[in-house]
Amino acid sequence: MPPQAVVGTPSSAWVAIAVGGALGSVLRHGVGLLVQRGIPGFPWGTFVINVTGSFLLGFLARALGGDDVHPSLRAALTIGLCGGYTTFSTFSFETMRLAADGLGARAATYVVASVLLSLAAVFAGTALARVIR
Repeated sequence: MPPQAVVGTPSSAWVAIAVGGALGSVLRHGVGLLVQRGIPGFPWGTFVINVTGSFLLGFLARALGGDDVHPSLRAALTIGLCGGYTTFSTFSFETMRLAADGLGARAATYVVASVLLSLAAVFAGTALARVIR
């Protein structure tokens, strides 16, 4: 579940999220190219995107959490921009929320299970693509 609920007219929220997502995706591509350039051997671009995206979502969720911020703007920047930039930010935010709610064991399980199962899924998806292609 996203860090906040989207209220308002459904169409305006969806459009705001789509615009934010498009901007986040373009930003991800640009930052990835910029950071990765000239640094072979480690996926620095993705690493920097994941860390900065997590920081950005934490900042925006807190800074835009008040009633004075329009829900569509909040959705555009958190779900859209951060979601297009990196889904790792949502994972990190949700883990922090579990830990902050005193659910440390659940947060740790979420981290370990997410990483291990996601890695397994990447390998499985790659294997399936090899078989059918």
